[in-house]
Amino acid sequence: MSSSSSPHGSVLRSPALLNLASTTALFELIVLWLGLGPLTCVLAGDQFVYVGTYNTAQSKGIYMFRFSPASGQVTSPSLVAETKNPSFLDIAPTGQFLYAVNESDQFREQRSGALSSYRIDRSTGGLTKLNQVLTRGSGPCHLAVSRTAKCVVVANYGGGSVASFPILSDGSLGEAVSFFQHEGKSANPRRQEKPHAHGVTFDLDQKRVLVPDLGTDKLMVYSIDTESAKLVPNDPPALAVAAGAGPRHIAFHPNGRFAYVVNELACTVTVLDYDAASGALSHRQTVSTLPDGFSGDNTTAEIEVHRNGRLLFASNRGYDSLAVFGINRNGSLRLLNHTSTQGKTPRHFATDPTGEWLWVGNQNSNMLVLFRLDARTGTLMPAGQTLELGAPVCVKYLPLHD
Repeated sequence: MSSSSSPHGSVLRSPALLNLASTTALFELIVLWLGLGPLTCVLAGDQFVYVGTYNTAQSKGIYMFRFSPASGQVTSPSLVAETKNPSFLDIAPTGQFLYAVNESDQFREQRSGALSSYRIDRSTGGLTKLNQVLTRGSGPCHLAVSRTAKCVVVANYGGGSVASFPILSDGSLGEAVSFFQHEGKSANPRRQEKPHAHGVTFDLDQKRVLVPDLGTDKLMVYSIDTESAKLVPNDPPALAVAAGAGPRHIAFHPNGRFAYVVNELACTVTVLDYDAASGALSHRQTVSTLPDGFSGDNTTAEIEVHRNGRLLFASNRGYDSLAVFGINRNGSLRLLNHTSTQGKTPRHFATDPTGEWLWVGNQNSNMLVLFRLDARTGTLMPAGQTLELGAPVCVKYLPLHD
C-alpha cells in the first residue's frame, strides 16, 4: 500500500479557482442558460471515503479512509462496520447517516437480504449501527437515498424485485412500505433466466425512480412520494432495451433531460431522452464500451456522468478499463479514450466532490487506485496512490467542512 503524497500537487490553490467561490451565482446563471443544469462548486476540503466490500479473508465489512484532494494524501483504510457483504452504500444528503445493502440470500431465516443503517461520527468517520431490516428479496445489490433523506429504495438482484423504506427521525429504517416483484426473462439463458433488478436511480426532480432489470432487458419506472417512501408503477411503466443487453445501472445528465444506461452483457451504453413530466424514456443512441476488434470476455459494471455534464465514464471488467466519452450538446456520446484501471475487475468507481480525482475499486485485485482527472479533456492519469483492501465494490465520499 502506498500513502505518499501525490506528485501532481494541489487541486484548488490558484487565484482563479479560489475566486470561483465568490462568483458562483454568475456561473450558475451561465450554466443554467446553457442547459447544463445546476453548478456545484466544492472546495478541496478533506473527505471521508467509505468503501463497501464483499466479505473475504481480507475484508470484513465497511471501510473508511481520509482523503485530501488538496495534497492527494490518504490514510490507511480502517474497518468502521463489521457486517455481511455490504456491497453497495449510500450516504444521506445531510451527511449524518450511511445505508448499506447486505447482499445475501438468507437473513433471519428468511429468503431475503438486509438493509443496514448507521450514524456517522463526523469527527472520526466512525459508524454506529442503528438497525437492519429485510429487503424482502434475495441478493440486494444497489440502493439510493432520496434528496429529502426520508426514504431508501433497494434493488434485489436475486429476487428480481424493488422495495422502498422510510427513514425515521433518528436515521434508522422502517419496514418496507412498497414492494414490487418483476416478471419475465430475456435472451441470455444463463444470465437472463428470470428478473434481476440491478440498480436504483432517482430522477433529478425526485419524483420517479428508474430500476434497470438485467434479467428482463427493461428499464422499470416508478413514481415515488419521497415523504412517505411509497412507490407506484409509472405510466408508462417501462422501456425495453435490446434483447440480451442486460441493463445494469443508470446515470442522469445534470440537465435532467438525458439518461445513460450501462448494459452489462452487451458492453454498451444506451443514451435515452427523458421526459421529466411523464417519466417516459426514448432511445437516442447506443455505443460500445470496448475498442474496435476486442474479442475477449468482458462485462460492464458502473457508469457516471461528470458534474460538468461534458464527460461520461463506464467500467469494463475483462478489458479492465474505464471507457471515457465526451457528451455532445444533444446528449449523444463520442469515445475519447480507454484508460487502464491498473487492476482486475473494476466493479465501481466514482469521481470525488471536487471533480478532479477518481477512485477505482478493482475487486479481483483487492485494491483501490487513485486517478487525477483533467475534466476538460477526460484524461485520467494514475496519481501514484493505491490502497490494499479485500474485494472493494463501492466508493462513496463524504466532504468535511472543518
